[in-house]
Amino acid sequence: QVHLAESGGGLVQSGGSLRLSCDVTGLGESGFGQIFSELCLVWFRQSPGKQREFVASITVLNKTTYVDSVKGRFTISRDNSKRAFYLQMNTLKPEDTANYYCSQSAIYCGPVAGLYDHWGQGSQVTVSS
Repeated sequence: QVHLAESGGGLVQSGGSLRLSCDVTGLGESGFGQIFSELCLVWFRQSPGKQREFVASITVLNKTTYVDSVKGRFTISRDNSKRAFYLQMNTLKPEDTANYYCSQSAIYCGPVAGLYDHWGQGSQVTVSS
């Protein structure tokens, strides 16, 4: 059973930085959807009363995609050897405040949250003004 665990959230002042990590465990040694390096990795975020919003993705070829509101401020990266990926968040704004979730997929790398099967428990990011 695939398990994802986010870490690195916290309280930061506007303009500050945080780095989120997502560790992926429970993958097999072979088979479709079991090889970390063959997975698309994504970050979403969700604020109270709002839908889960796509933030960033990174493909198996390290192509990255970002929602417009974080372009130039956030950077997604992956470390296949550690089965982990990251979201470096700089120049944080109060509107970035949310619970941040990571996920993965072998067949989809887009912005629709409902097409991902596994999620971490979330990491709260709070940006004060």
